[in-house]
Amino acid sequence: MKDTQASTETKIIVIDDDPTGSQTVHGCLLLTRWDPDTLVEALNDRSPLFFILSNTRGMGAAEAAGVTRDICVNLKIALQRAETAGTRVQPVVVSRSDSTLRGHYPVETDVIAEELGPFDAHFLVPAFFEGGRITRDGMHYLLVDGNPVPVHETEFAQDSVFGFSTAFLPDYVEEKTAGRIPATQVERFGLADVRGDIGARLCALRGNTCCVVDAEQQSDLDGFARQVLAAAADGKRFLFRSAASLLTAFAALPMQPVAAVEMSRLVRDGRPGVVLVGSHVEKSTRQLQHLIETTDVLPVHIDLDWMVRDEEGLFADLVQQMVEAERGGRNIVLYTSRGERTFDSKAERLAFGDRVSAFLVRLVRNMPRETGFLISKGGITSNDTLSKGLMLRTSRVVGQIRAGCSVVLCPDDHPRYPHLPVVIFPGNVGGDDALAEVYATLTRKAADRRTGRTAVA
Repeated sequence: MKDTQASTETKIIVIDDDPTGSQTVHGCLLLTRWDPDTLVEALNDRSPLFFILSNTRGMGAAEAAGVTRDICVNLKIALQRAETAGTRVQPVVVSRSDSTLRGHYPVETDVIAEELGPFDAHFLVPAFFEGGRITRDGMHYLLVDGNPVPVHETEFAQDSVFGFSTAFLPDYVEEKTAGRIPATQVERFGLADVRGDIGARLCALRGNTCCVVDAEQQSDLDGFARQVLAAAADGKRFLFRSAASLLTAFAALPMQPVAAVEMSRLVRDGRPGVVLVGSHVEKSTRQLQHLIETTDVLPVHIDLDWMVRDEEGLFADLVQQMVEAERGGRNIVLYTSRGERTFDSKAERLAFGDRVSAFLVRLVRNMPRETGFLISKGGITSNDTLSKGLMLRTSRVVGQIRAGCSVVLCPDDHPRYPHLPVVIFPGNVGGDDALAEVYATLTRKAADRRTGRTAVA
């Protein structure tokens, strides 16, 4: 047995409720399985952080709690195994969720605290600068055309499962905890605080105090993260509920190895690809419309009414259209029916979402083998694409093709799509032209060949 005092290292462990939390980092592993062996592999990986893709945002609260608990139990086993093998890991646990405040809070942080605690504090840090989300004076904003709009005034607050009435974070906490944590008991770290010395305040926190953090720019979180990690090194135990920008600060990574403008070199043999749009929020719909109107992509509607009537008939039709598009050298965009459907209960809404997700998984599994690339639009869609459609146990993030959009590669030994680049494109990221921009980046070399131009290296 190795000396258990041989080494100690900090590892940022992100339990991600959909696969989009890696949208500001690179070189790290995404895990779609969380058995102890896979977790030990991630703990031993060279990257300072890894993501466990729980996909709990697509579940009911009880199921989300069960999955989160399972992850935590296995993580305790993996941490013990690593220590027995000679490496003591100091975990910094992040419950990564949506930057527009949608998700199972406090369900997930409560379970993590029960299984991996006790913690001295848990911090809500929803700022996501690449997506235009900032927090100022405790109020969380979405920047719309450069203007800060309180996020409770946006479409995201009307979510049929995760809706909320206030963007003032202390009040949001009181609302979501049904008064268990009163707004008056929430500690606020304002901009002046995070831009100054907060070491003494961090060291004074006890009893899983709920804290909310302001941030308007990456340097705010960089300074906050440095002081948090210093306190953790001195024995303080903190839990985080955050969006992606905090992870950038924690990881402190160098520039990504493949520049965004060079991502087309990852496309397999310059072959045509597939764009899959499962997200139906208004932003995604505008991006889809712009893609169809301004590019040569072949649009194909996944008619959900047809799916309800005749699922097998629709499936056969769509697979045939993908085959014909690939043979004809055409890129294709498959998109679900637009708009938010109404249901009598949350359970019915989630059940229908599960059916749609399972249908999209079948489509991914049956793309032509020669498919050159895949763009997956939507968080739940992307999680199912990676874990069920492509059946990846782990994958590694190459980097971002644009702000907020990660690219991962299928492994060399994938039975159907080796080396396939997959873009994880969140539903609520980017302007109207963002999807078309990503599409243009991936198809640039193929277009250059067709026109006889030489792509810029």
